[in-house]
Amino acid sequence: ESVIDALTFWVNGFRNVTCIYGTEGFTDDHLEAFKANQTQRIYLAYDRDKAGDRAAERDAARLGSLGIECFRIKFPPGMDANEYALKVAPAKKSLQTLITGSEWLGKGQAVESKIEEPKSHDNSRAFSSLVEVAANVSCSDAGAAKDVPGPKSDKTELDDNREPDQQKATKGMKVVQSGEDYLLDIIDRQYRVRGLHKNSSFEVLKVNLRLWHNERFYLDTLDFYRAKERNHFVAAAASETNLEPDLVKRDLGRVLLALEDVQEKRIREELEPKEQEVTIAEPERAAALELLKSPDLLGQILEDFNACGIVGEATNKLTGYLAAVSRKLDRPLAVIIQSTSAAGKSTLMESILAFIPEEERVKYSAMTGQSLYYLGETNLKNKVLAIVEEEGAEKASYALKLLQSEGELTIASTGKDDQGRMKTEEYHVEGPVMIFLTTTAVDIDEELLNRCLVLTVDESREQTKAIHNLQREAETFDGLKRKVERERILTIHCNAQRLLKPLHVVNPFAKQLTFLSDRTRTRRDHTKYLTLIRTITLLHQHQRPLKEKDGLNYIEVDLQDIEAANKIAHEVLGRSLDELSPQTRRLLILLREMVDERCKQEQLTPEVCLFSRRDVRRFSGWTEFQVRTHLNKLQEMEYIVPHHGGRGQSFVYELLFNGEDDDKPQMSGLLDITTVQTSSIPKAGSSNKQSSSSTQRASNEHGSSIGLNEVDASVPEASGLNGHKKHKNAQEPQELTAVVS
Repeated sequence: ESVIDALTFWVNGFRNVTCIYGTEGFTDDHLEAFKANQTQRIYLAYDRDKAGDRAAERDAARLGSLGIECFRIKFPPGMDANEYALKVAPAKKSLQTLITGSEWLGKGQAVESKIEEPKSHDNSRAFSSLVEVAANVSCSDAGAAKDVPGPKSDKTELDDNREPDQQKATKGMKVVQSGEDYLLDIIDRQYRVRGLHKNSSFEVLKVNLRLWHNERFYLDTLDFYRAKERNHFVAAAASETNLEPDLVKRDLGRVLLALEDVQEKRIREELEPKEQEVTIAEPERAAALELLKSPDLLGQILEDFNACGIVGEATNKLTGYLAAVSRKLDRPLAVIIQSTSAAGKSTLMESILAFIPEEERVKYSAMTGQSLYYLGETNLKNKVLAIVEEEGAEKASYALKLLQSEGELTIASTGKDDQGRMKTEEYHVEGPVMIFLTTTAVDIDEELLNRCLVLTVDESREQTKAIHNLQREAETFDGLKRKVERERILTIHCNAQRLLKPLHVVNPFAKQLTFLSDRTRTRRDHTKYLTLIRTITLLHQHQRPLKEKDGLNYIEVDLQDIEAANKIAHEVLGRSLDELSPQTRRLLILLREMVDERCKQEQLTPEVCLFSRRDVRRFSGWTEFQVRTHLNKLQEMEYIVPHHGGRGQSFVYELLFNGEDDDKPQMSGLLDITTVQTSSIPKAGSSNKQSSSSTQRASNEHGSSIGLNEVDASVPEASGLNGHKKHKNAQEPQELTAVVS
């Protein structure tokens, strides 16, 4: 009878079918056949009577111990497969309906099981690579079977783009992620995987794997791509958990396919650039626009810094803020903050970065030599790259210099293809990027110094007292209110930064600008100066009309932008052109004050007023290391001269600096905006020749003749650093149009 039932399935297209020999006829030959064909799922189509139900429960338990999933096809009561197929026509569809809802007989969570509808009766074609007799759905009677819908489309819990064999191999296996762990349940066996995230390539799959079964477990670390390690795990796990080795081996194959799928998706997601889209609510947008349209925007920025608890450092805060805004330009500025340890350089950097949206800044404590080349093609584009200590990026200094100068990085690296052969791969990182560094070094690398604006932290006693007062205030209720207000201010500024667009900036006063030309260093400093002007204009883009010419949209520089840039350049660029570092210059000024005070008290002349390092430490309050370092620098630059002291190898110093240079940094040679004649600027569409003619006519009408190459006397001449003496090699600005009445 069972042979006829099996043939009933066969003639209706279900090829993977066999039969037992009566209700007690399940033999060892059946088990060997299932093992030999690597059967993973069996559907028991026994008669729907008491004997068939008992046989189904007994055989399901025996098959389940081998790791084979078992289902029970539920015929109407008292029927078998052949009788059901004869009564419910068409037989092919009716059998398929029962198969699609068979009852799960295994332990643990029920497994969804499907079987495709047979398409032909060709005996030469195997229906599936897996041995399946039938599949799911139960019905209570033959009449209800006619109304049961057909099988649903096949679905898997993993990626549908996998190969069909992979989908079948992982069918019925539940994969759950718990933190960084992955739990894979296969019937009554659970596999826990740890350390999958540490694998960063497709060639390695090393994990910590634990098998749990019936309160027995086995734990080991293995690389799934090493056959020797897999075989060792199979043998040891089977021994510890009393499972069949073949069962554990099949499980490892299914776990391997599932982990490969998870790892592939994870690695591809990491390689794809992550762009965060931030939605700004309408009230927040209005507050940000109100800030950007503020008449005194730069002054408002400084007030907000003070409200956030950053006292003093007005020029440094404003310069850092503008440098961060320059990330929207094609050639951003770069900033390096220089100070001694614990002076507050990191605090200054953090305060500036807090005004920039999180998605537009990247911060690292240190970088290796090759790290910049593998960040991703667009991960740094138009962003701020902040490195806490310049010493931590020493190995990446060459890449940082190239990124600042060229605006991009490209490296050719060797790798292996799918066949294991060596090949050359190219990695490209796009800019532009604004670079932000801090350092405690007295002498900065000249190549890096040329590319950066150098900001020096105020280390005066007055600044220290102001910081102490602010720190004490933070412990009061006013400090708590300031902390809450800080969050509101930072939110407004971050939204304002998101509203800034990378527009083109045109400077109609560019040809009238002047700059020092007495050394080659100023070639790059001049570019910084022009970029500073463009950045200030870009920050005011919501206050400037958007103009259009020849299909290009742009905004124009205003005279107030040049005036603001000049104020910053006097201190920042003026200090960078000084032959002494800011801290060394400050010690020199303190030495001048100390000598003057002693000469007045003791009625001495500066030539005989000698001092020791101890005297300098007492007067300045600086540490021994600071005094020694900067005195050596002043000695090398011949601002002081050493003399032998009274005992042993002690030294005393004579100050050669007579105070002829102003201690306040000054960038001389910049254009005085009060001398700019806006009427001489050619309008859009007019030529330079027309402008020159108009100027010449105006000059003739007032009775004076001024050539285009003559310079108004009110324009400051190019001079030395502090503006006291005209440099003999300084080049006077040319082609400055002026009208004199």
